[in-house]
Amino acid sequence: MAKGSIEKRGKNSWRLTVELGYDAQGEREFERKTIRIEDPELLRAPRRLKNYLDDELVKFKMEIESGHYIRPEKLTFSKFIEKWTAKFVELELEEKTKISYKFHTERRILPYFKDMHMEKIKTLHITDYLDYLRTPEASLNKSGKPLGSATIVYNYRVLRSIFAKALEWRVLKENPMTGIKKPREDDIKEMEVYDEEEIELLFAALQDEPSHLRILVTLAVTTGMRRAELSGLEWKNIDLVNGTIDIKQTVPLFKDGQPVIKGPKNKQSKRQIALASSVVDELKLYRSEWVKMKLQLGDKWAGNDREFIFCRTNGIPCDPGLLTKRWIAFHRKHGLKPIRLHDLRHTSISWMIYKKVHSKAIAKRAGHTDTKMLEIYGHIFESVDKAAANVFDDMVKPAKRKA
Repeated sequence: MAKGSIEKRGKNSWRLTVELGYDAQGEREFERKTIRIEDPELLRAPRRLKNYLDDELVKFKMEIESGHYIRPEKLTFSKFIEKWTAKFVELELEEKTKISYKFHTERRILPYFKDMHMEKIKTLHITDYLDYLRTPEASLNKSGKPLGSATIVYNYRVLRSIFAKALEWRVLKENPMTGIKKPREDDIKEMEVYDEEEIELLFAALQDEPSHLRILVTLAVTTGMRRAELSGLEWKNIDLVNGTIDIKQTVPLFKDGQPVIKGPKNKQSKRQIALASSVVDELKLYRSEWVKMKLQLGDKWAGNDREFIFCRTNGIPCDPGLLTKRWIAFHRKHGLKPIRLHDLRHTSISWMIYKKVHSKAIAKRAGHTDTKMLEIYGHIFESVDKAAANVFDDMVKPAKRKA
């Protein structure tokens, strides 16, 4: 292994030097790298500090000898993205976020900054890129329809992650994202819900539908469960005696044909939801049908010991996308107002507000972190506003007119 040395350069910085031999002119070649240590406990422990620096020198030598070391001043954006993807995206992000980060990076960010050297990317380059995202060229399709503000904001988030890691890994001394404000989301589609009449039409349309579809829509409306929570729901999570559902897992997506099973979104999302007695009755009927279906499959059952209540004919759980497709086909068939499957969750919360359920109880049932989330449901049903106006009838007395 090549020779190396460690030299103290400042109060908490050291320079690592590795000898590379001699060049064509007979001159000795070196590769150097400066590291800074911010940990005060490590700085106060000489033996630990020496061991740490020795380890860093060995790593530095191995990077050089394997050909993986690239001087920061020679590191292109594309090369850094390879490292960022391998060391951060693949190792630290959840599967769904990982897919989104890689998609937006490969779709527009990488082609735009590809051959630029990392230290030459400045704040102005970032602002130019965000301006580019608002042009027809950035849409990358024939229609030339401008990107939505949500896509632009997501690109901003990914860039912020990229350059934050570049700063953390000492590739850059300054972060070019500093001072750049998050783009405005001015075209966000307002949530839609079903009002009282539309809810009545919804449940009337469900009467002659297959039981699995009735249960899907009924649970979405009456429990406010998220789509991934519905996909991950198993019979073991449902207590038909006490009428409750325990939200303990989700299936946010499939990878390589298999469900990705993970815990709820946050601590509040792991919760127990009480069921209306009418919903329990529906679930009992569906349970009987579901068990018959499983028994008929016999050896063809591929779900092993898992029993997802929304599953394909072989026992594999339905992915969230399939649940959405079933919902879209249903509301189109019956001419119902076209809203997203997730908007049935919003309908559930709005209905509870309409029925004057306490805000803390609503937040707990919906799996929100606090009641502030409920502020976004200010539109609710028109009848709620009318009811609010009617409370003033007793206050305002008609004026007595003189004859």
